[in-house]
Amino acid sequence: MIEERSLNFLEEIIEEDLRNGKNDGRVLTRFPPEPNGYLHIGHAKSICLNFGIAQKYNGKTNLRFDDTNPSTEETEYVDSIRDDIHWLGFEWDKELYSSNYFDELYQFAVTLIGKGLAYVDDSTAEEIAAAKGTPTEPGTPTPNRSRSIEENLQLFDEMKAGKYPDGAKVLRAKIDLESPNMHLRDPLMYRIKHAHHHRTGNKWCVYPMYDFAHGQSDATEEITHSICTLEFIPHRPLYEWFINELNVFPSKQYEFARLNMNFTVMSKRKLLQLVNEKYVTGWDDPRMPTISGLRRRGYTPLSIRNFCERIGVAKRENLIDLSLLEFCIREDLNKTALRRMVVMDPVKVVITNYLKDQSEVMHGENNPEAEDGGGSREIPFSAEIWIEREDFMEEAPKKFFRLSPGLMVRLKNAYIVKCDNFFKDENGRVSEIHCTYITESKSGSDTSGIHVKGTIHWVSVKHAKNAEVRLYDRLFRVEDPSNEDGDFKEYINPDSLSVIKNAFIEPDLLNARPELGYQFIRKGYFNLDSDSTSDNLIFNRTVTLKDAWAKEVKKG
Repeated sequence: MIEERSLNFLEEIIEEDLRNGKNDGRVLTRFPPEPNGYLHIGHAKSICLNFGIAQKYNGKTNLRFDDTNPSTEETEYVDSIRDDIHWLGFEWDKELYSSNYFDELYQFAVTLIGKGLAYVDDSTAEEIAAAKGTPTEPGTPTPNRSRSIEENLQLFDEMKAGKYPDGAKVLRAKIDLESPNMHLRDPLMYRIKHAHHHRTGNKWCVYPMYDFAHGQSDATEEITHSICTLEFIPHRPLYEWFINELNVFPSKQYEFARLNMNFTVMSKRKLLQLVNEKYVTGWDDPRMPTISGLRRRGYTPLSIRNFCERIGVAKRENLIDLSLLEFCIREDLNKTALRRMVVMDPVKVVITNYLKDQSEVMHGENNPEAEDGGGSREIPFSAEIWIEREDFMEEAPKKFFRLSPGLMVRLKNAYIVKCDNFFKDENGRVSEIHCTYITESKSGSDTSGIHVKGTIHWVSVKHAKNAEVRLYDRLFRVEDPSNEDGDFKEYINPDSLSVIKNAFIEPDLLNARPELGYQFIRKGYFNLDSDSTSDNLIFNRTVTLKDAWAKEVKKG
């Protein structure tokens, strides 16, 4: 019996609201990404939280794009965000945009001006910042704070009409220059930006600031629970001030700890640097913490949802170990991934007592962990096979249970073989190993009575196909690159990608599909990369079979 987890603090709030009949028993959340980059694993946590809570309480979730900054936003990002949410397994109720509300937000601003609660300021950004004071010293009014309502209305209309250049004027809320909360010291509401918007074109040259657009968009949609990350706690009084002064639907903001994970960065700005400066191949590079990068690497929606469930919902910032995410994908793929044999560093084995022109079909399980048994596939076998170079030693130590002169090993799904001899090339490198096979030892019908401790994988030379294998590892070599001295890019792991151009794969992998996971036996979990063609198969390592980094940390 699975023990039911306790409610997180947001679920407790919602259940209390439902008991009290608040919001007529409705639960409506929203996921409000800015379309200025691709979503990352931190956004996945927010997606799972917003959509998951709504699902649990028979509510709904809106997808609202925060498109208030036209100079950084692109349709490409809108499309990628949609794809990521669908891929994670969620459906939104309404697809909305902050730009849907530009007319309404403008009228809200006019209302606040009319109440004497907003004014047009000609001061520069530096002058405004200086006049706001410090956390220990009150702010001082700029010369424009005392403008009349009529003058402010006229100037704001002229700003909208395009009369002034970028940066010439801003609209500010008139709240409290002595407030201990810096966000209440006459925050900006609108700025001038002559830029083409990906949805509204050139209709607007004034755009609302997030702190103004956010709460009013929530109110317009009648969002019942506006879930944000902890950095928005000091913004909440401003969120509530706008809602109260405009007398609109009283959406409530609640904050949770964002996802911080070691051995990576979560800042969109830093991720954009990695892309633009070519440290990675793009937003979907399998080393990136983006949802599209994880997807391309072979992570599954279920593994990410399980990860988000395991880390829970907290009120304090913490650093989550990447090993937990890797554990979740191993746990999922162990049950679903198809087992296949791939040799990445090959050396040839000749089975001298097997007829040279003979071949036969062996049968291997697709997945012994699968509930339905997983079925099986055919594996061709012949007198010459490839094995991993590491599976042979000229002089084997006591507990080496693979191939060495005089030692026996089982070939996975095939026969027991005994190493008789080996040969080297002119460089002293082992080039060929000669073995004999035990004819009565065929897997599934072994009558030889011989028991060996080791089993190795192999691929028939005659039937082998070629593929490129990309071995991905952690993008950074330190736990928290953002907190190290100097440029965070100095800490990129030089071994985050190793490419094997000519690995030998068993023929069945010619049927590989990107949506299926594969366990390369004894090597790790892999998936087919989107760059693959029928003539050039490329496989990405999703994760190793075991947590190799845990050992490295212990050594350190």
